[in-house]
Amino acid sequence: MKKLFAIVALVAACSFAATSNVMAQEDVEAAETEQVDTAAVDTAAVDTAAVEAVAETPIVEEESESLHKVLKTKFIEGDAGFMSLVALALVLGLAFCIERVIYLTLAQVNTRKFMSDLADLVAKDKVEDALALCAATRGPVARVSSKALTCLNSKDQNDIASIERAINTEAEIQGSYLEQHCSWITFFIASAPSLGFLGTVIGMVMAFDTIEKAGDISPTVVAGGMKVALITTIFGIVVALILQLFYNFILGSIEGLTANMEESAQELLTMCVKSPKCQK
Repeated sequence: MKKLFAIVALVAACSFAATSNVMAQEDVEAAETEQVDTAAVDTAAVDTAAVEAVAETPIVEEESESLHKVLKTKFIEGDAGFMSLVALALVLGLAFCIERVIYLTLAQVNTRKFMSDLADLVAKDKVEDALALCAATRGPVARVSSKALTCLNSKDQNDIASIERAINTEAEIQGSYLEQHCSWITFFIASAPSLGFLGTVIGMVMAFDTIEKAGDISPTVVAGGMKVALITTIFGIVVALILQLFYNFILGSIEGLTANMEESAQELLTMCVKSPKCQK
């Protein structure tokens, strides 16, 4: 009987151990499955959050707009009808500036070489060839020289006084040609800021009219008129600065050409006095 109980107890112990092992393995597999499922859920949650973040992220626009677009926008905000006057001043002023720059650039020649060649021809008594050289050369120095040599080559005006008078007269004429249209440039330089300040006054009047109609002095009510006032002033000053730069360049070119013309006039008078055709 004791052996029977021992065998039954041994079988029961083995069965319990086997059952425990099976249950332990099932628990491990269940834990691993749960971990995998949790990881999958977490990954899915992260992917979903990333997709939502991408979907919610706004498309970043260009930080800086083109200069042309900005100027166009501000031009319209400053009252296009009134700002057209400022733009017209800029266009007309630039037109006169460009015309003067082209004229003065074409008037510049190698004065030293020209006067040297002219002196050689006059010294050799080749006044006709000297006149042809003057006709083929552009610029005020050539025009003054041509006038002086024409007097020298004549029979009744080849004295020193007539030649000197002809040089002075032609130099004044050429000087007036150099300064032609400069008065219009100064007019547009002065008128552009004036139009801007006029826009300021008009903008302030608009602001006060809006305040009177609304019965309120809040910033929103005043902003429209103040914007017109400030934008027109800014554009007017910018136009004046642009035209002033061109005008300063033009004045420098005129001064350089005038200095060359005065120096050449002295050399030309000395050249004519030494010529055998000049009446002393």
